[in-house]
Amino acid sequence: MIEKIVKRDGRVVPFDPEKITMAIYQAAIAVGGHDRRTAEAVTADVLKLLESRNVRGQYPTVEEVQDLVEQCLIKRGHDRTAKAYIIYRYEHSLKRAGEKSLTYSSDNIPYRKLWQALSWGLDHGYTSLKDVNRFIVEGRFSELVTACEAFYGNELENALQVILPRIKDMKIIIISGPSSSGKTTTTIKIGDALKQQGYSLTALNVDNYYFDLADQPKDSHGDYDYETPQAIDLALINRHLKDLLSGREIEVPFYNFKTGNREGISGRMKIGKKDIILIDSLHGMFDEMTEGIPDEKKFRLYIETLAQLKGPDGRFLRWTDMRMLRRMVRDMQFRNYKPEQTLTHWHYVRRSELRYIVPRLTAADVIVNSAMAYELPIMKHRLGHLFPGFIDKYAQNPDRQDALERAQRVQSLFEHLTAWEDESVVPERSLMREFIGGSAYTY
Repeated sequence: MIEKIVKRDGRVVPFDPEKITMAIYQAAIAVGGHDRRTAEAVTADVLKLLESRNVRGQYPTVEEVQDLVEQCLIKRGHDRTAKAYIIYRYEHSLKRAGEKSLTYSSDNIPYRKLWQALSWGLDHGYTSLKDVNRFIVEGRFSELVTACEAFYGNELENALQVILPRIKDMKIIIISGPSSSGKTTTTIKIGDALKQQGYSLTALNVDNYYFDLADQPKDSHGDYDYETPQAIDLALINRHLKDLLSGREIEVPFYNFKTGNREGISGRMKIGKKDIILIDSLHGMFDEMTEGIPDEKKFRLYIETLAQLKGPDGRFLRWTDMRMLRRMVRDMQFRNYKPEQTLTHWHYVRRSELRYIVPRLTAADVIVNSAMAYELPIMKHRLGHLFPGFIDKYAQNPDRQDALERAQRVQSLFEHLTAWEDESVVPERSLMREFIGGSAYTY
């Protein structure tokens, strides 16, 4: 029997199951339910899980109990009540906090964005890998694709509603985010939408401003760390931006990813009075990227794969793992880079994101969620056969511990996921086409 519980401030107090029942019951009432017996049944489920814990002499925490309530509600099919309970829990956390800092998660993502994603998943019946598999088994995978594409489309529409009121003053729209979050496609779509409003947008592709690989340092494995802002010719970007805003024409360099060198120019660029520069870059919100440009002339949009899908262990999937899989597929097809190279290089990606992106996230004017629940079965079909080999290769190599842990984590997900081969269900203008190919857009 559970006798005590640990509160958030560390105090140990008597455990009262009635408080669990009442919280569930209030959530049910919020969505039209009035059956207290169901709330009591869910409480019984929670108690059973708590009592089966293999942790002796350690009392459960409030957070642990609340996690179990969500799990048990969803397992019994009470998705709407679970949604109300999650919102109730979130709102009370903000009331307790009473300060802005807890409005953001540890990744500097506003909690509201995370709850919106989880709420959407609850409404559409996918909150876990098990749910994704169910869509495949029931022959409804195309429905999942349609729902995910609609969610992303709604994210873009919401972003436009924030951009339009400021459109007359801005001269640069920065679309930033971590690697393989979908910046390029989002840039194109935002640009197309604003052109329909009478504005002319011109994309400045920051990828063309990388320094030659010969001018960048290598690590002990011979790998280049080109994930840092310093891998980009920031001085040249700033000079070109100032020239453009002054009405002058610039010559945009061309970077050949297959050779690792800047080779000539990709084209000439000049903007008029009603033109807006679009920048899509991993480091778009890094201060030095647009140093000297007044803030009122810049709009910052951040994009990330804010997936709220739970894996077989009950934990949410890591966004960085989803993006790593995207990049593996993209780099293999378009950048002459093997999946194994992407895996062993990924620690650079994460280090750069944590150092240069996450700390600046609160400066974003709007955040777009680019996660697609349907992408994981496709990624398993494309890449699933590789990960057992990665694990075997790095199991005894202490220098590749990071790659080993990432490979093991992805493999554990793939083991509980059904692969999907038919990519024709993915729309030609989907963000996913940026990675798997076959897009109607030119990248």
